[in-house]
Amino acid sequence: MPRLTPEERYKASIRKQQKTLEEFAANEIEWAENLIEWYRLNEKEMSDSEYRAVAFFMNREYRRKPGSLSLLYKAYLQCFDELPSPTRENAFDLLCFRFKMYAAVLKTGGYDGRTDW
Repeated sequence: MPRLTPEERYKASIRKQQKTLEEFAANEIEWAENLIEWYRLNEKEMSDSEYRAVAFFMNREYRRKPGSLSLLYKAYLQCFDELPSPTRENAFDLLCFRFKMYAAVLKTGGYDGRTDW
């Protein structure tokens, strides 16, 4: 089997990264829907920052804002490394925190398009 050229290796690497980001986005869209459902069941109001991050995923705004999904994926990995493992008691709180963190990352990255926060 012949070796891949540098260009072919680069394209394979890009495909792998795109697949990872697409899987991440699909997973977070599902979690965003779950978060909305949990707030509805608990009859609580979602904070503006959480709602902004949920809307970012559900409206697939990352498609129009290049680089935003990569930035959010890095934040996800950081959350996964630094936060405690989810249990039945803290799963909702961890999910809320994760979406608040996404909103903060979007704001500092300049992807939120808002100035009134």
